[in-house]
Amino acid sequence: MSIDHELAAPAPNRSPRAEVRRFVAGPESDSARRRTRDLLHEAIPDAFCTWPDGLSRQDRLSLVYARAQHAGRVAPPASELLDSPHTLSALLARAALADPDLFHILLVHYTLVLAPILRSVPSSSAGLADTLSALESMDAFGSALMTEGARSNSHLHPRTRASFDPDTGGFILHTPDADARKFPNSTGHPGVPKTGAVYAQLIVGGRERGVFVFVVPVRGPDGAVLPGVQITPAPDTFALPCDFAYVRFDRMRIPWHAWLSDGATIDADGRFHDDVTGATDRLARTMSIGAPHVWRGVIAACAGVTQDSARILESHTATRLTMGRLAPEQGLIRYRNQQEAVLGALAAAYTLTIVDRHVVRDSAAKPPAPTGAATWAPWSAVDSELPLLKAFATRLALDVTASCRTHCGATGFVAHNRLNAFHGFVNSYFCAGGDNDLILMDTAQAMTDPHRYRPPSPEPEPADATDLTSPHAWVSLAHIAERYYHHCLTNRLDAARQAGHDQFTAWNDNLALAQTAAAAQADRIVLELLQTAYRGAPEPVRGLFQLYALSWIERNAGFLAEQRLTPAPLLDHIWAHRRALCDELVPHITDLAAAFDLPEL
Repeated sequence: MSIDHELAAPAPNRSPRAEVRRFVAGPESDSARRRTRDLLHEAIPDAFCTWPDGLSRQDRLSLVYARAQHAGRVAPPASELLDSPHTLSALLARAALADPDLFHILLVHYTLVLAPILRSVPSSSAGLADTLSALESMDAFGSALMTEGARSNSHLHPRTRASFDPDTGGFILHTPDADARKFPNSTGHPGVPKTGAVYAQLIVGGRERGVFVFVVPVRGPDGAVLPGVQITPAPDTFALPCDFAYVRFDRMRIPWHAWLSDGATIDADGRFHDDVTGATDRLARTMSIGAPHVWRGVIAACAGVTQDSARILESHTATRLTMGRLAPEQGLIRYRNQQEAVLGALAAAYTLTIVDRHVVRDSAAKPPAPTGAATWAPWSAVDSELPLLKAFATRLALDVTASCRTHCGATGFVAHNRLNAFHGFVNSYFCAGGDNDLILMDTAQAMTDPHRYRPPSPEPEPADATDLTSPHAWVSLAHIAERYYHHCLTNRLDAARQAGHDQFTAWNDNLALAQTAAAAQADRIVLELLQTAYRGAPEPVRGLFQLYALSWIERNAGFLAEQRLTPAPLLDHIWAHRRALCDELVPHITDLAAAFDLPEL
């Protein structure tokens, strides 16, 4: 169901604040919304946003896990959460607002460990009954052991091996050397039982059969490291201070039911069969189980921290006086640069709210259709849109948290440490959940395949300066930009091939252009979503969407002016429109910032 069908036009008998709140809350009934809200607030109360003074790193991690255990026990069962993208994303977003470490622990636990187990064939699930029970009850926590520390793109061909042993009917899990240790993963804290979802190359009859997940306890009920496992905690980090560690397996024997076979079989004679043909398709299939949940969770978290960052900046700005000599004792909000910072942050927050709503409702209704095409990473082969929007969301959230921190002055860096935590968290998810650069590169490669990509329809009419704030103009310009960069990329690659260059050289010389083309596709998708949402949005929210679109036009001013798509002087027109919008929106700032369901400051 599209957003324009879900969002009714503003009701004339509601106050502007009520209209904005209802728009943000979405299409659910008031009673359903209250039930979800009450459940989330019980699972992750506002108190989880604060910390006792003087905690050591280990004490802090113990408290994070205790809070994660509480959240998991109050929240609906894992199977229900995984069947309800809206509820799971809302839970993860609230966790990110309370503590990014809490978000990371819960995200991995539900999406990369429980999801594969619960979606596995019944025979595997039955053999894992005790393990599954401990994970669902939060008596144990899951950790994803996917990438390997010493090689980039290691998930395309992990060196960790799970060799089938025909004598026992089980497997021997082995890490060949220190370079193949699993890293990063959250197994470092000594006091927590941990079960790993280990991504390993299955070996049957001496041959590689593809990458599968193996469910392997790595820390026992008392948190002790189990035989056959070596865990080396990583040095402390401040961006996302989780219990990261290196994990190595030393010929560890694991039972048959540890293998999440996903329909593949090994018969009594040791013959392997898999309906999924080829290692590339098998990798995409294995990754497709949990990855969409990850991307929706990251996008929801980015929306949440952007909302809270904007709210923090608005609160800082609302009553603050300045002593500049041009006009002493003026309110900080009188300054244009501060207005643009606050309203720009709110514009990004509302934009990400729409993106989050789209991936939870519209995208979740369409199951991923793995294409099998993976060059730098498996993610774009799992889904063409979700990882791209994850890359978009993290980029925008990072810009906003940095801007809010800067425009809060010194207090942005020291008070409560929330903006610092948000900034470090979002920055870490440039790599976590699928590396943004690799996602853009794989998306660009898909754009050169006519079987996987069709450019947007041409828009023959150039935008007039007076139309820069109209949704039709945004989308028209975004279509042109995406078509242009797609055309440039395909032409350059064709020229490189005609010159005799191999595939690596052809792409390597054009990676910057490739990433620009993929980013243009993401921008077009988002601007189309805003165009649709604009129809049912209250006037102040429409103004924020216009403000966001102007920022996109300004970022692309060089291209737009070069192609003579907009009248000159373009920047003067953008700045004039922005000033007019700020004048209209400043009276509504408090209502716009107060519409989000956020923990109390």
